[in-house]
Amino acid sequence: MSPDTILSIFLGIGLAASVGFRVFLPLFTLSLAAYLGAWDLNENWEWIGSLAALITLGVATLVEIFAYFIPWVDNALDSLAVPLAAIAGTAVVVSTVANLDPVVTWSLAIIAGGGTATAIKGANAAGRLTSSATTGGLANPLVSTVETGTAVVVSTASILVPPIAAILVIVILVVIFRIYRKLRPKSK
Repeated sequence: MSPDTILSIFLGIGLAASVGFRVFLPLFTLSLAAYLGAWDLNENWEWIGSLAALITLGVATLVEIFAYFIPWVDNALDSLAVPLAAIAGTAVVVSTVANLDPVVTWSLAIIAGGGTATAIKGANAAGRLTSSATTGGLANPLVSTVETGTAVVVSTASILVPPIAAILVIVILVVIFRIYRKLRPKSK
């Protein structure tokens, strides 16, 4: 496997993890990187780097970010975003992975991309429900700020230094797993 292929996998998985925090922000980041020529996309996905896609994803990103600051609207968005995260996580991996057989690319995209995005989005949705139930939604803007900030950091790292993004993804998944283990009911 070539270094370019490995970097493209790290890029895709990093962006997929970011999708778990905000669906459109990583797609916008990828679109901007492709538009500026920082990353080449697979032939069938070059449209993501078009001006029309850049503008559309930019507007969707802004709407999504601001909507998450409205308590209860954020919970409704999470119910829609979990399945969207699976699709978007799969799409970013497929669009970025280079020089692999299509069967391997799609398998990796579905498992690593869609799986990572869904796991993170599911954990975030559960965290937001807990925040809503315990604070009446008052802490939700803080939760949204942390999620958006994490999406920005991981998306930026994915574009600029994909191996660092891969490490961040592992750290995020370990933290989510540890929190889950502490919160799940103990069997007696």
